[in-house]
Amino acid sequence: MSETARNIGLFGLVAALIVLTGVVQSWNTALVILNMGLVSAVMALGVNLQWGFAGLFNVGVMGFVALGGLAAVLVSMPPVGAAWAAGGGRVILGLLLGAGSIAAAIFAWRALSGRTRGVAVTAIILVGFFLYRAVFDPAVEAIESVDSASTGYLGGLGLPVIVAWPVGGLLAAGAAWIIGKIALGLRSDYLAIATLGIAEIIIAVLKNEDWLSRGVKNVIGLPRPVPYEVDLQQSDTFAERAMSLGLDPVTASGLWVKANYGILLAIVLLIVFVLAQLALASPWGRMMRAIRDNETAARAMGKDVTRRHLQVFILGSAVCGLAGAMMTTLDGQLTPSSYQPLRFTFLVWVMVIVGGSGSNLGAVLGGFLIWLLWVQVEPVGQALMSVIASPLPEGSALRDHLLASTAHIRLFTMGLVLLLVLRFSPRGLIPEK
Repeated sequence: MSETARNIGLFGLVAALIVLTGVVQSWNTALVILNMGLVSAVMALGVNLQWGFAGLFNVGVMGFVALGGLAAVLVSMPPVGAAWAAGGGRVILGLLLGAGSIAAAIFAWRALSGRTRGVAVTAIILVGFFLYRAVFDPAVEAIESVDSASTGYLGGLGLPVIVAWPVGGLLAAGAAWIIGKIALGLRSDYLAIATLGIAEIIIAVLKNEDWLSRGVKNVIGLPRPVPYEVDLQQSDTFAERAMSLGLDPVTASGLWVKANYGILLAIVLLIVFVLAQLALASPWGRMMRAIRDNETAARAMGKDVTRRHLQVFILGSAVCGLAGAMMTTLDGQLTPSSYQPLRFTFLVWVMVIVGGSGSNLGAVLGGFLIWLLWVQVEPVGQALMSVIASPLPEGSALRDHLLASTAHIRLFTMGLVLLLVLRFSPRGLIPEK
């Protein structure tokens, strides 16, 4: 079988499984899986840029995805006027004082030397810290006390939510630049620890800084780039078209909204995939793979390895931030507590490894396949366990154990799939050429 036919067959299998989901369960469920598969494929492309192109072991994917989600709130939600009046200006002033103190400390460290440098930097940091807290803390308290049950935060800019998608990429890219400047000089295992720790810090900030993201209270009711189901149901034209197709207007409105989301997400995935392919085939892409394969030889040839690593780290993080903004828009809410490493780091890495590290087409396939399995394995496993346990008597310890095991079948399946692929196709389902 040729490589092209094999690839078409793999994608056809995933498409057939999604269609089967629509036939057996519901088309709403199938479209939900398809849409999240599109988002997962974008995330997998971002990680593939870092690991597949350059060999950077980034396990802080969750943090960059969360920053993309935050961007959706900061861009699309309307500003809360009362909160801005209560302390918005003072919060900005406090943040500027904090940033200015850090900049002044860096300047003093570079400009001075000897004992004077240490004393000056310490004095700047201490004075700047207390000044920052004196301005920032009262402002935050004032903001969070403004109708804390429903708002209690500054809100956003009130722009169309589509604008938040590239902004999410830019926000993640900015964070990646800062992180890269600090951590990219570390060895791969230390880089993994550092990125995981920084991701946890980002999530902790989102959970605790209510003035920024409402913390664990969540931000709900994000604007949509597609129509609302209620509006469609109230449209006589839409209702007539739905009835002519033999569909209930309520069911048809849900399908239409999800299909519109799918079109938007597919367009973004196509753009990111084409750009990633162009980068892979470019001299820059060949250089990145040369650095990945033999970093010492690349340095000997005069390549600035750290700079190139920073470039690809920023690009991959920006793609993850873009995917995070898309996912939050799709969910319609920002829930900081839902950003778990299991889903947003481990699962994306499984997508890249199973699909084929270094292969953009493989990353896309892995995104769809692994997300489909992640969603469907639990209900299928539960049904299977019920059949296996049905001959056992009620109250049997073995029966209870089998039925309770369905909660862990997702993790078992992910591990099993990963082991099988690494055993029989170590380079992934669609290997790098």
